[in-house]
Amino acid sequence: MAGLKLFSTKGGVTEVASRLADEEAQVQGLVEAHMEAMLGVRFLASEYSTGPVQGGRIDSLGLDDNGAPVIVEYKRSTDPGVLLQGLFYVAWLMDHRTEFQVLVRERLGVSAASQVLWSAPRLICVAGDFTRYDLHAVREHRRSIDLVRYRLYGEHHIALETVASVAGQAKAAPRPRRRGADAPAPARQESGAMSELAAAVDEVLLRLGEDVSKVRRKQHDAYQRLRNFACVTRRQDKLLVYLKAAPAAVDLVSGFTRDVTGLGHHGTGDLEVQLHSERDVDRALDLFRLSYAAVA
Repeated sequence: MAGLKLFSTKGGVTEVASRLADEEAQVQGLVEAHMEAMLGVRFLASEYSTGPVQGGRIDSLGLDDNGAPVIVEYKRSTDPGVLLQGLFYVAWLMDHRTEFQVLVRERLGVSAASQVLWSAPRLICVAGDFTRYDLHAVREHRRSIDLVRYRLYGEHHIALETVASVAGQAKAAPRPRRRGADAPAPARQESGAMSELAAAVDEVLLRLGEDVSKVRRKQHDAYQRLRNFACVTRRQDKLLVYLKAAPAAVDLVSGFTRDVTGLGHHGTGDLEVQLHSERDVDRALDLFRLSYAAVA
């Protein structure tokens, strides 16, 4: 973002200079007011007290697309303590799960509270910049951490750039080898074919960028950057992939792509892609890339 230049083309061409917020609360207020659009996180609480013993206040609490608890910490400029502070709060949160679930139930309902994904808590740090020690530390830590740099442009624009993103869990197992001519019975062949297809999709989605992480849910697998960009659901004879790419921007093909805006399904995304074979994976590659870019 340091090299990014923004120009206004209204009445000529004028550069719009970037700047930091006057105070931390300005950034926090902007993000909290539009947290789902900016971070893919449903807002739960601001300045949440950790009690008299710890004596701290978590800047923002939320729940992401996959039901994972999210702590968001803000700094106006560069602060080498933001990462350690955030990790301290994540540790506190993991020791106060019941309290968090009560909060989710009060704000989002019983269903959301019953499906909190405690295996993948996340920390998002939003700051003017980060040190090289921060960038190194996130890669050495076992938690899911996103470092997001912000800049304000003029009076009505804010830019967010993910400068580091690390998943707190291992990626999927290596892709299995293809079955030979002495494959088992037909029923098993079908199951094996779907397993190979799922492995192929997994490999393609994870290789779209170093910032891609995978979250396993009961009904689907989610692939995310800062937000989900693909959710994969298995069927007996096909895979359904839901993407964040806008259906209106895609030439829909019957039996391959479908606009599911407003229709219920597992995972997030309004563009459904139906995959029956690895040939379909090749056909869908540009759509995967489009969705990956859409949540940058």
